[in-house]
Amino acid sequence: EVQLVESGGGLVQAGGSLRLSCAASGFTFDDYAIGWFRQAPGKEREGVSCHSSSDGSIYYGDSVKGRFTISSDKAKTTVYLQMNSLKTEDTAVYYCAAGAPGLCTVGLWVTYGIDYWGGGALVTVSS
Repeated sequence: EVQLVESGGGLVQAGGSLRLSCAASGFTFDDYAIGWFRQAPGKEREGVSCHSSSDGSIYYGDSVKGRFTISSDKAKTTVYLQMNSLKTEDTAVYYCAAGAPGLCTVGLWVTYGIDYWGGGALVTVSS
């Protein structure tokens, strides 16, 4: 059974940091790009970041570049999202996702390419 389980969400003040984790199981870690989407209230789900182990590709959405860092631990089949300098507009439910490796690039890390989704982790940034 495929599982993507997020952890690490919570409440933080603007300017603070959080680290999200996504524990993956039930599929071959290296065969997929794994990363993050987020959905704020009333907005569409947007791609935040992804990492593809097979070719080393990394993608960041424009709104998080320079503030968020994605990394992975192959031995633990876990992907992390370090979020620094958080802003109130980063408030959203963050979803871990897995898709084909070729999707981990500008314009392709979108919802309709995703094969597997996690249940989501709420991140709330207060002012």
